[in-house]
Amino acid sequence: MNDKTKYIALTTGEPAGIGPELVVQLLQDPVTDHLCIFADPDLLLERATLIGASLAIKGDTLLGPGGTAHIYPIELNESSIAGDLDIKNAPYVIEMLTRAVDGCLTGEFAAMVTAPVQKSTLIEAGNAFVGHTEFLAERAGVPKPVMMLANDRLRVALVTIHMPLSEVPGAITQESLEAVLRVIDFDLRRRFQISNPVIGVCGLNPHAGEAGHLGKEEQEVISPVLERLCLEGFDLRGPLPADTAFTTQNLKDLDVVVAMFHDQGLPVIKHQGFGEVVNVTLGLPFVRTSVDHGTALDLAGTGRADVSSLISAVRLARKLCG
Repeated sequence: MNDKTKYIALTTGEPAGIGPELVVQLLQDPVTDHLCIFADPDLLLERATLIGASLAIKGDTLLGPGGTAHIYPIELNESSIAGDLDIKNAPYVIEMLTRAVDGCLTGEFAAMVTAPVQKSTLIEAGNAFVGHTEFLAERAGVPKPVMMLANDRLRVALVTIHMPLSEVPGAITQESLEAVLRVIDFDLRRRFQISNPVIGVCGLNPHAGEAGHLGKEEQEVISPVLERLCLEGFDLRGPLPADTAFTTQNLKDLDVVVAMFHDQGLPVIKHQGFGEVVNVTLGLPFVRTSVDHGTALDLAGTGRADVSSLISAVRLARKLCG
């Protein structure tokens, strides 16, 4: 059985958030992929009833108007109320992620798609949880995961991910930047079938440092790495001023833009098509995609949550499995 015929593991995320009902919504329309849903079955049935959707369970199969999916049952620690966080269910979320990752590592699943988790709840419950990306990488033994968001028109990857802005400059070293660029180049070739990726790299400072007058990181860290890797055959452009890196003229020649920190690049791609963007973790030994939004506790249980990003995440995961 090849990756195209294996199940995709789909974790439903924070039980009080919109993840469970997004999965219910996913099964309301035709389902074209083999999915294995990690969730408490009763939670999915309760959420379906709450939002007025049709769902049934027969044995280990979820039955929706649009098709079926396999269910991997994990029991909640406490009954979950939509929109009401409970740290007692943090172990449920961690168990869900752990089992799905382990299934990907053993080859049981072709890929992993994740619905959003509530980081604050996991941390308050005593878990050293920074984010999905970091958790999956640690479990898989990967030293340098890379977070990339993508839609049909743009890809944005990050050098640093979930950290305070004050810590960003110190975290960007020649070693860390080089590692990130190597992962991006490798996975654009391996996963996205781009034979010679053209990678645009943003500067850290305004105007990419203005020749050192607005910061030295471009001269002392970024440019030396780009020059060194270009000698190896990488096609790197930069350091680019972040305020013009995303113009139509610049983007037409680039396969990905690398931003130095979270809010340098992600607002651009989310503004361009929020709900259509997919989060992809590069550098893992398996495919992982996710939605481009959070748990949306205010929408949980209302039936108004938009399922489009989850649909896009599932479709991209299957495409990348090839």
